[in-house]
Amino acid sequence: MSPTTPPPVPGSSLSAARRSRELAETVGGPVVDVLVVGLGATGAGAALDAAARGLTVVAVDAHDLAFGTSRFSSKLIHGGLRYLASGQLDVAHESAVERGVLMERTAPHLVRAQPFVLPLTALVSRGQSALAWAGFRAGDTLRLAARTARATLPAPRRLSAVETRHLAPALRTQGLRGGLLSWDGRLTDDARLVTAIARTAAARGARILTRVRALRLTASGARIRDELTGEEGEIRARVVINASGVWAGGLVDGIRIRPSRGTHLVLRADHLGPLPAGLHVPVPGETNRFVLVLPQGDGRVYVGLTDEPVDGDIPDVPEVPETDIGFLLDVLGSVLDIPVQRDDVVGAFAGLRPLLDTTPGEHSGAAPRTADISRRHAVLTSPDGVITVVGGKLTTYRRMAEDAVDAAVATHRLTAGPSPTASLPLVGAASPDALGSLRAPRRLVQRYGTEAPAVQALAAHDPRLAEPVLPGHPVTAAELLWAVRHEGALDEADLLDRRTRIGLVPADRAAALEAAREVLGEAWAQQG
Repeated sequence: MSPTTPPPVPGSSLSAARRSRELAETVGGPVVDVLVVGLGATGAGAALDAAARGLTVVAVDAHDLAFGTSRFSSKLIHGGLRYLASGQLDVAHESAVERGVLMERTAPHLVRAQPFVLPLTALVSRGQSALAWAGFRAGDTLRLAARTARATLPAPRRLSAVETRHLAPALRTQGLRGGLLSWDGRLTDDARLVTAIARTAAARGARILTRVRALRLTASGARIRDELTGEEGEIRARVVINASGVWAGGLVDGIRIRPSRGTHLVLRADHLGPLPAGLHVPVPGETNRFVLVLPQGDGRVYVGLTDEPVDGDIPDVPEVPETDIGFLLDVLGSVLDIPVQRDDVVGAFAGLRPLLDTTPGEHSGAAPRTADISRRHAVLTSPDGVITVVGGKLTTYRRMAEDAVDAAVATHRLTAGPSPTASLPLVGAASPDALGSLRAPRRLVQRYGTEAPAVQALAAHDPRLAEPVLPGHPVTAAELLWAVRHEGALDEADLLDRRTRIGLVPADRAAALEAAREVLGEAWAQQG
């Protein structure tokens, strides 16, 4: 790193050495104000919120940052249009407000405007087209109500057939009478958002401890196990916040979760050709349900999503059923000129949304479809004072975290002021002008923000670090080394499956595995 390259935000670097030191100081140590269980977006957000109010905080996760649902989202920061259509006005407004917070204040380096085209084909009636257009106009009204600038999110507009094909050349021309252009927030990567939240919390003094499993929660803390050594111990806290998502019911009695599975396919971008915009593809026979086509800028395209209920035990990593793959391919085939076959699917992933089950009981009639369950989050307090936050969605993680900490402060009479996180920039954040003036590749700026030059500088001392870790993919060895030194990556899975998303394509993961091992080995040797 050159003398002119700014270092990481002080105190924000997460590493194996820091984890070991802080775990030793925490287990059996002094009582902390807040223990957070779960380091997805909401748990990391709660750790940041509490630490930003001056509380002492420990946050643990049995696996890694963004191990669960938070890395398997659609990568969108929704403005609430879907909830507006279903009459959930408060959820819609909250989503629009939080989208604006992320895009304009806390994470403009990670969230930007994404254009979407809804193609008006023979399968979309004039009535459906009018309804969709009214929805997009209503969504723009939500933007205005949330006070998000027009420069941040452009207005929707109608497109001619020629304009539609220009933005989505892969569309079938036969029967195409035009399109509808809309805009929403889009994350560079959801797992990177969680990493930025966790590191910002660490900079505020929170202890971020991955590979630490909460075995049992109590009114005064938790029994935990270090998953790296097998050693058990106690963490004492004045209040515990259970933010473990779909696993929340396994730690606190009385919490019932109805998981909903959202599935995405991964395609090679060169198969579909250039896609300047994403696509909203209407699901035939349904009024307000779409499959999303999302170009990623790394040679891949995601296609999703479904909304199916999940029964039985909750796996660490959900499997993708062939029925979901077939459904998505069928919908995609209804609008594309280029056929997409099963063999063209190079990867797939599924996330489980932790929807709160509020049905009265199993004998009171049929449970609602998960697509119909409200995305409104809930903060629940158990009889012994454990705070559980469930429901919601990635877009509103900050508000969920704020509400959970508010409940913790009120229930346990902690001394803390109001949440400052609506105006607290995450690690790497800066104004668009400042980000645009950074001397680093645009792709790195969109992933690391103001730290992009520091990532780039690693390769200046070792040209090998400038090389991509596998042909055809932009991630370099310098990014892997940065993840080990500053982002808490402890093994190959952390590097390939979460700090980067190479692992979403199994063949790419296998090809990059040796490079990840080499970086880990060199980093450990330097630390030793």
